[in-house]
Amino acid sequence: MSQLIDTGSDTSLTERPLAGRVALVAGATRGAGRQIAVQLGAAGATVYATGRSTRGQRSEMNRPEAIEETAELVNEAGGVGIAVPVDHLVPGGVEALVQQIDREQGKLDVLVNDVWGADPMIGWDQPLWRHSLSDGLRTLRLAIDTHLITSHYALPLLIRSPGGLVVEVGDGTTEYNEKNYRATVFYDLAKTAVNRLAFSQAHELRPYGATAVALTPGWLRSEMMLDIYGVTEANWRDATAKEPHFAVSESPAYVGRAVAALAADPDRARWSGQSLSSGQLAQVYGFTDLDGSQPDAWRYMVEVQDPGKPADATGYR
Repeated sequence: MSQLIDTGSDTSLTERPLAGRVALVAGATRGAGRQIAVQLGAAGATVYATGRSTRGQRSEMNRPEAIEETAELVNEAGGVGIAVPVDHLVPGGVEALVQQIDREQGKLDVLVNDVWGADPMIGWDQPLWRHSLSDGLRTLRLAIDTHLITSHYALPLLIRSPGGLVVEVGDGTTEYNEKNYRATVFYDLAKTAVNRLAFSQAHELRPYGATAVALTPGWLRSEMMLDIYGVTEANWRDATAKEPHFAVSESPAYVGRAVAALAADPDRARWSGQSLSSGQLAQVYGFTDLDGSQPDAWRYMVEVQDPGKPADATGYR
């Protein structure tokens, strides 16, 4: 994972514009959440990284990544990483987490709701009447209830002073999700709801000088996705032999840099209530992925993959 710590030549991050800021990344064990925490740390922030998987106990995802590793990566990147085991479906645990942040820091500047963890429960391409009902309802709890519970307890601390930022991390922009069915009813509903949560919270936060946005990565080279294709971040392009459209994929550091850029933007309120993508924000803020490219996966999906055209990422990264 060391290759994901490198911040490259992105001066917006190496200048540590988030020094003194406090962030909570809920769901920071792996994937987008882990790298959002790391890139916030690279920009100088103190980051509370939460999740259910620790070195001593795995969540139902049953993967090796642990929140302690995320905190260590934040520290290596130049920030202050603090790992706190939290099940965000347990209100008391989330309340205790926010009380800890208040006690230790006295403020919260950035809240990232990235909790997911429902991949093992998704019956891909299964219609509602064939999909496991218990798995589907569990998916909605993990994808939506966790975000609501976390915001309920964290927002009073975040709005204590103006300028706070809430980032709801999902899959697909509002524009894309409104026009496209997302694999199953439960997954479709979960990802649509996350974007709407950002819109609703933005409405409620505006009078307090805080901003909420929805943010989606593109085709994410998460640890699990790399394992599925039998590649690593170093040789990920080998996976295009199995899936040519993987050529437009992006590392988790890319969406992490998007969050760091948003948090460092004094005019971030201009995005309030909007649905954004990592590729879109890269064009505005100038950050790149680890290889120096700027993948624009959602434009690629609409213009190349969905119409059934041959895979060709030229002009999309």
